[in-house]
Formats: sequence, C-alpha cells, structure tokens
Amino acid sequence: MVDLARVQKELHECNRDVQVSGINVTLKGDSLTHLIGTIPGPIGTPYEGGTFKIDITLTDGYPFVPPKMRFATKVWHPNISSQSGAICLDILKDQWSPALTLKTALLSIQALLSAPEPDDPQDAVVAQQYLKDHQTFVGTARYWTETFAKTCAAEEKIQKLVEMGFPEAHVRSTLEATGWDENLALEKLLSS
Repeated sequence: MVDLARVQKELHECNRDVQVSGINVTLKGDSLTHLIGTIPGPIGTPYEGGTFKIDITLTDGYPFVPPKMRFATKVWHPNISSQSGAICLDILKDQWSPALTLKTALLSIQALLSAPEPDDPQDAVVAQQYLKDHQTFVGTARYWTETFAKTCAAEEKIQKLVEMGFPEAHVRSTLEATGWDENLALEKLLSS
C-alpha cells in the first residue's frame, strides 16, 4: 500500500520552494500514485533553458520501494533512453532508501543531467557519441532541448496543430503522449 499521507506531505514540501529549486510535482489526473515531476535543465549544460517532465508512478510499498520514473520529455543523454525515457540511476533501483523523497530523486536526476555516466549507459548509442564525438553529442543534446524541452517550442507545436483544425486539449494530450514529437502526434491525430 502506498503511504498517501507521506505523498501529500512530499508534494507540499516539493512545491513549497519551486521558485528557488525550479522543481515541481503535480498530480496526473486525480490519483496520488501517478504524478508529473518537472525539473529545469542545469545551467552550463546542453540542457540549460529546458524544462523536463518526468512521469512518476508510485507502486504498492512506496516509500519502501522506489518510485518508477521516466522522462516524458525527450532527452539526448547516455543514462536516459532516447526512445522510452527510461532512466539509469542507482537510487531508482537498488540504492533506494525510504529516507529519500520524490524531491531528492528529482534532484538526483537533475544532477545526472549535469554529470552523465557513459560507462553505465541506458542508451548505448548516445553513450558512444558522448565518448567518441563529444562535440556532436553536445550539439545533439542542445538541439533536443530546443526542440522538446523549451516552452516556446511546445507552444509553437500546439499552435501549429490547432491551426490544422484539431482541438487544443486533444493536441496537448497527444503531444504529451508522444513525448512532444510533432510528426508522431500529427499521425496519431490524423488516425483518431
């Protein structure tokens, strides 16, 4: 069973200093077990200026078992799957402790953006690029940040698809479901 009182306390703590940390956690729907975390891209990295959404699912046993987290925003990073958003981070697996919180997990993910560990990759292609052609890696990571993690880019994508005649709410949900991939979202909108 998920400790819902603790989750409510964590949400309050996390959102209390959002102006300072930039880290925010909100409900996805009306359940305390499915959340969306938001972290800013660290300054001095290719992710700077981006806002990254992380899908959080709390399973039975939380806080004694780690939350399931994955990037909902597409990101180019050796320890994050460029396809699924899966995150390779020890505290989300065997190094989790009930003393950790959603905020500490999100801070750890933000730190991972600053300090990739290409020798323990989630995405081998990105890790190889990071190790063998670092300049191309930085350029690609910056491009992905501009394309998928900047608010103005997201609003532009929404506006484009709305101008094609799709309802805004449907456009937003489809873009979120496809990791803000405009072409994939358009395919889904056309097929629905």
